[in-house]
Amino acid sequence: MNKPRLAVDIGGTFTDVVLEMADGSRRTTKTLTTHHAPAQGVLSAIQEVMRASEISPENLGMIVHGTTLATNALIERRGAKTALLTTQGHRDSLEMAYENRFEQYDINIDRPQPLVPRWLRLPVRERMDKDGNILVPLDEKSVTDLLPTLDSEEVQSVAIGFLHAYANRTHEEQVADLLAHHRPHLSLTLASEVAPEIREYERLSTAVANAYVRPLLADYLHDLSSQITAYGFTCPFYLISSGAGLLTVEIAARFPIRLVESGPAGGAILASSIARECEARSVISYDMGGTTAKLCLIDAYEPKTSRTFEVDRSYRFKKGSGLPVRIPVIEMVEIGAGGGSIASVDKLNRIQAGPESAGSEPGPAAYNKGGSSATTTDADLVLGKIVPDRFADGKIRLNEQAALDALSRDIAEKLDLQVMQAAFGFSEVVDENMSNAARAHAVEQGADITGRTMMAFGGAAPLHAARLAEKLGIEEIIVPADAGVGSAIGFLLAPVSYEVVRSRYMLLDALNAKDVEQLVQDMRREAREIVAPALGSEKVEENCTAFMRYAGQGHEIAIPFSPVNDVEALGGNLRSAFSSQYKHLFGRTIPDMPVEILTWSLAMTGPKPNQEMPPALFSTHKVTTQISRQVFDPYKEKMISYSLHERTDLPPGSILSGPALILESQTTIVVTSTFDARILQNGHVLLYKKVTDTHEV
Repeated sequence: MNKPRLAVDIGGTFTDVVLEMADGSRRTTKTLTTHHAPAQGVLSAIQEVMRASEISPENLGMIVHGTTLATNALIERRGAKTALLTTQGHRDSLEMAYENRFEQYDINIDRPQPLVPRWLRLPVRERMDKDGNILVPLDEKSVTDLLPTLDSEEVQSVAIGFLHAYANRTHEEQVADLLAHHRPHLSLTLASEVAPEIREYERLSTAVANAYVRPLLADYLHDLSSQITAYGFTCPFYLISSGAGLLTVEIAARFPIRLVESGPAGGAILASSIARECEARSVISYDMGGTTAKLCLIDAYEPKTSRTFEVDRSYRFKKGSGLPVRIPVIEMVEIGAGGGSIASVDKLNRIQAGPESAGSEPGPAAYNKGGSSATTTDADLVLGKIVPDRFADGKIRLNEQAALDALSRDIAEKLDLQVMQAAFGFSEVVDENMSNAARAHAVEQGADITGRTMMAFGGAAPLHAARLAEKLGIEEIIVPADAGVGSAIGFLLAPVSYEVVRSRYMLLDALNAKDVEQLVQDMRREAREIVAPALGSEKVEENCTAFMRYAGQGHEIAIPFSPVNDVEALGGNLRSAFSSQYKHLFGRTIPDMPVEILTWSLAMTGPKPNQEMPPALFSTHKVTTQISRQVFDPYKEKMISYSLHERTDLPPGSILSGPALILESQTTIVVTSTFDARILQNGHVLLYKKVTDTHEV
C-alpha cells in the first residue's frame, strides 16, 4: 500500500508544502520563509499540514526537500570564509576567468568578483601533466607552511584544486589528509570530486562555490534532518538536485553546489509530466514566485539539460557575467521578477522592476509587516487581480491602502501619473521583462516561442500568464491543479538519481573499447554506492554519454551511447551518432576531420514514482456566475467587470468565458478578455485564445 508523501520547497519569499495522500489527493500550505531560521520555518509548515491532515509522522512514506539557500548564499555572499589551495603559479586562474569581455563596448564592465580573494588563493608546489603523470611531486611543507595563514584569516572552508587533478587526484587527496590531520575543524572540498573534468577555470569555480556554501548547507541539512527525526518521522529524507534527481542528505551536504537550482528543477519536472499528460509536445514552462521567474523550454516532454550554470549574473541575460558551476542542471533562464520585485524610477524616468525583492521580510507594502516599497504584489492588488482576504489562503490579509500609498510615492508622484496608471505601467514592465527573457532564451536554444503551450505555475504566474502569453503570441496556457505550489508537487515526481562524470581524452580513430568499459565500470560503481542505499534492490536505469567534438573545436556535444566490448562496434556507433547530431545542430558535417572525446558521464536513475492520471478530456458545460470584481483591463485602460469563480466549484468539463478570475487557495488565475477557460478531466485549467478576439498587444 502506498504511503503519504511530503514535499517542501523553500523560496525567497514563501515556503511551500505539499502532502500527497495515498489516494493521490493533496493538502497544501504556503507560509512566509523564515530566513533567520529556515529549518524552524520548514518544520512549522510541515507540522501545520500534518495536523490538518491528521497523519502521524510514522505513517509518512517519504520527504523531499528543495531549497534556495545555496543560491542565496552565493548571490548575497553569505557563505563561509573560504581559501583555495591550488597549483603554484595558477592562483589567478579564478580571477582571469575566460579572459574575454561578455559586454564588448562597456568600458566600465562589472566582472563577477571571485568568492575567494587573492590573498586566500594559496599556492602549493606540485604538478601533474594532462594524462595524470606526476611532473613535480607534492611538497608537503608547502602545505603545512600555509596553516598559520589559514588560522590568522579564520578560514572555515578550503577548496583544493590542482592542475589536471581530474586525471589523477592523488595530490588533492594527500593535501586533504594533511589538512584533516592538522586542522580537523576545516570543511574540505576536492575539485576532483566535485567537478572531475577538464577546463581549469570552471573546475576551480565549482569547487570554490561548493566550499563556500558547504558549512552553511551542511549545518542546515543536518539540523533539519535531526529535527525531522525528533518529531517522529522515520521515512527517507531526500533533497532535489538541480538536475531533477533525488539526493540523500549525506550527498547533498557533501556536494551542496548540486542544490543550486533545486527549486526550479521541480517546476520543470512538473511541467514535463503535465505536458505528457496533455500531449503537449512543445511547451514553455513559466514559474513565477515571490522573488524570481523561471522560464524553460520543453520539447517532446523533456526539458533540455546542461552541464554548466552561471550563478549571480551581473548583466541580465549576459553569458559569462556570472560565476560558472559545472553541475548537471536543467537549462532555463531565471530573472528577478516575482511578487516581491521592487518598483523604482531610474534617472531617465523609466519604471524599473527588480531585481531587488522585498522577499518575506519585510515583504511588499501590502503585507503590513514593515515593508514600504511598492512591489509586483502591490500592483496586482491595486489592479484588482488579487482578492485581499484570499491571498495565501487567507493567511496574509493584504492592505490595499498601503499598496496604493507605496505605488503613489514610488512611481505615480515621480512621473505625474494616476496611481492606477502607475500600477499598470509597473505590471507591464514586469511582464515585458519576462517576455524579453523568454525570447532571448529561445534564441539561445535555436527555438521558437510562438506555437508553444505555456505551463504556468507558482504563486504569481497564473496572475500574469495570460498577459505574458499575449505578448509572446501564445494561444494556449495550462495552469496545473494546485499551481501555487507547483515546484513542490514536481519534487514528488522525481526519481532517485546521480550522475558521475570523468574526463578521459580519446581520439575516436584510436578508441580503446576496454578502457571505455573500465571507465564505465568505475563510474557505475561510484554511482551505485550513492543510489543503492536509497533504492535497495529496485531496478535502475543507466544512461551513458560521450562529450565529443571535431579536433580543435572549443565545445563538445553530448552523444548518448551503450557500452560494448567490440571496439569497431563502439567506434562506429559513436561516429554515426556524432555525425547525425552535429548535422542536426549545424546543418553539415566536416569530412575527414578527426573526432575526439573529452569527457564521459554515467547517470544512474531509479524508477519514477507511479503517477496514474486520467486522460485530458474536454467538455462543453458552460459556467456562469453573478459574482464579479472590478479588474483593470489593459486594452480599455480602465476597470471592468471580471466574473469571479471558486476553483473548487468548477468540476471537470466546465467552460467559462473571459474576462474572469478563478480563485484558488494558493493563487488566482487571471483569464483576460482575450481568453476562455476549460477545466480538464485531470483537474488542470486550460486557457485558450478566443477565436473572435481582435485585440492587439
